Amino acid sequence: MALSRSARRSSRWLALATAVASAATIAAAPGASPGAPGVGDPYFPRMGNGGFDALHYDLGVSYHPDSGRLDGRTTLTARATQNLSAFDLDLQKLTVDSVRVNGRRAHVTRSGDEMSIRPAFPLRHGRKFTVTVAYHGVPQALSGPIVFGSDYGWMKTKDGVFVACEPNAASTWFPSSDHPGDKATYDIRIDAPKGLTGVSNGRLISSGEAHGRSYAHWRERRPMATYLATATIGKFDVRTGTTPGGTPMYVATDPTLPTGTVDVYGVTAEATDYWSKVFGPYPFEETGAIVDDMPQAGFSLEVQSKPAYSAVRSESTIVHELAHQWFGDSVSVRQWKDIWLNEGFASYAQWLWAEHRGTLSAHDAFRKAYDARPAGDAFWKVKVADPQRDTMFAQAVYTRGAMTLQALRERIGDTAFFKLLPAWTAAHRYGNADTAQFIALAEKISGQRLGDLFDTWLKTDSKPAPPAA
Repeated sequence: MALSRSARRSSRWLALATAVASAATIAAAPGASPGAPGVGDPYFPRMGNGGFDALHYDLGVSYHPDSGRLDGRTTLTARATQNLSAFDLDLQKLTVDSVRVNGRRAHVTRSGDEMSIRPAFPLRHGRKFTVTVAYHGVPQALSGPIVFGSDYGWMKTKDGVFVACEPNAASTWFPSSDHPGDKATYDIRIDAPKGLTGVSNGRLISSGEAHGRSYAHWRERRPMATYLATATIGKFDVRTGTTPGGTPMYVATDPTLPTGTVDVYGVTAEATDYWSKVFGPYPFEETGAIVDDMPQAGFSLEVQSKPAYSAVRSESTIVHELAHQWFGDSVSVRQWKDIWLNEGFASYAQWLWAEHRGTLSAHDAFRKAYDARPAGDAFWKVKVADPQRDTMFAQAVYTRGAMTLQALRERIGDTAFFKLLPAWTAAHRYGNADTAQFIALAEKISGQRLGDLFDTWLKTDSKPAPPAA
């Protein structure tokens, strides 16, 4: 039986009304609630977000150096960890053009650096969903006391941009759950003026030039903390190859920099292979470096798979940043107060490298650093286990952190110590960990109670007695 035209029209209106009513019913379903606006890290309480687990970022960034404008499109795939009526993303100072969740337009409000997104329908616990954000603006570098008083994040250079975002600046250039506790895999597509090269994490999937623009598509298949993502753009000389041990390499160097006395490519290859023997297998698909003319930054960063050097190049710096590929990048902190697990280990790696080279033993490096600082020095006032946000990169976190590891080595002996390092990177590969877990593993491997050692070296605000000779 066929319906009349008026009956068909009534039927369509009825279906629409039913759908609207159903949506309202779903939205009001019990148990759906907003995710938390932050993960509650004591140092950055509103960074990161609750209610979902980030799985994959697909980033597209188009950069215009003359104006500094960035046009971006980010699609995040995530899994809801509760029934979600709304959720937040972190985004600093950029303008949002549109937001879609599972392909449907979503309602967005902004409060400071938080984007609150309310999807058309609640998201069910355990289900994957996608959120696509189109945005634009001129990214602003962050400043303040945290990173040695330097600017950090998205930093303009003479010919492009240097992107180094630890600890909280990834959200200055893409919407994200900006905390290392929420790692994800990445596709990063960079669009820049012709003649410039876009360098990012993982392996280069494709690149080319068209219509006066250059394009590069990078893929990081291993989980990565947001602050380790980069989209550095500039004029670079690129050298590719493999380490003697077979790990693919990609080294991009600003040709305007003086050649210097350090072979970045050679040291990167040698150190990658050596750390693979000491710390366990290299955790990523590619190793390398980004060496850019950005002296204002005053620091280098362990960008995942390709440390970024802001014109700061020395053999010791290179081995430090490469050690971070294990300690900080593959095994990331659960909270920022445990930053010594990154910096203390990478600093100790510098001592191990000197020992490997035969120039100075780790024991002698420890004694040299220890003796150089009298008991009243402010260095000893920093509690390394919880150094506080504005001093999280204090020198004590690096050097006293390294001292802690040498004190541990001298307590438990070389056999247990060099079994512990690869056991640690294997146990938490591509994940997150904290100090208590490291202590527990050290005690398990050594068969010793070590709480007193870690309390002394990490938690006191005075100069400890040196380990017994």
